[in-house]
Amino acid sequence: MSNTPLDPSKMSRRRQILETYRMSREVDPAIRWWMLGSFVIFAGLGLLLFRVVLPHNDSVLSWILGGVASFLIGLLAVMIVFGRRAQKAAFARLEGQLGAAARALTLLRRGWSIEEVVGFTKQQDMVHRVVGPPGIILVGEGNPGRLKALLTSEVKKHERVAGDYPVHQVTVGTDEGQVPLKKLVNHVRKLGRQVKPAEITEIKQRLRALDAQRPKVPIPRGPVPTSMKGQRGNLRGR
Repeated sequence: MSNTPLDPSKMSRRRQILETYRMSREVDPAIRWWMLGSFVIFAGLGLLLFRVVLPHNDSVLSWILGGVASFLIGLLAVMIVFGRRAQKAAFARLEGQLGAAARALTLLRRGWSIEEVVGFTKQQDMVHRVVGPPGIILVGEGNPGRLKALLTSEVKKHERVAGDYPVHQVTVGTDEGQVPLKKLVNHVRKLGRQVKPAEITEIKQRLRALDAQRPKVPIPRGPVPTSMKGQRGNLRGR
């Protein structure tokens, strides 16, 4: 059996969902009971609500419609629970892996640009860059001692080309002043809207000269899909 990580883009939708469930269950064995419980509870509530709305209609058609409606409500509950538990399990699998922050940042939606490993050390400390509504965000992961100097260096480089546009820095970790991996995406979003869409394009153009001077370092792919966004997208029909 090959140990090569699976590529979600080459799977069918059904296979993607099954693989997401399989990997999630390895980390979260209770996920199946959460899914089953959510279906039973919400399907039951849906049927009860349907009977309350139409209490005097006991025709076969009424029961069929009620059954279909409650099934769909239960299925929707399963999808929501599955999505949340699967994302939580994905973060648990990523914790401590090389390039985990870059993988987590793929959850950012349209309007955000992510560049992996714009700065690094020989000890595999990394700085990733996000360009979006808050401006430029430099996200560091690795040893806090080495990372501080690396982030400071990258901030200075980016400030030279950014001009008046804001440059933020974020360190991923569990120590004081750091942002836990599972909260990284929300933290980046909460930095606010400080630049306009047209200005984001200008920022990217300014960064091209800086990027042309640095080497690229590939991130080893772990046993989870390369894009966590794909796990959530599977449940939304994307």
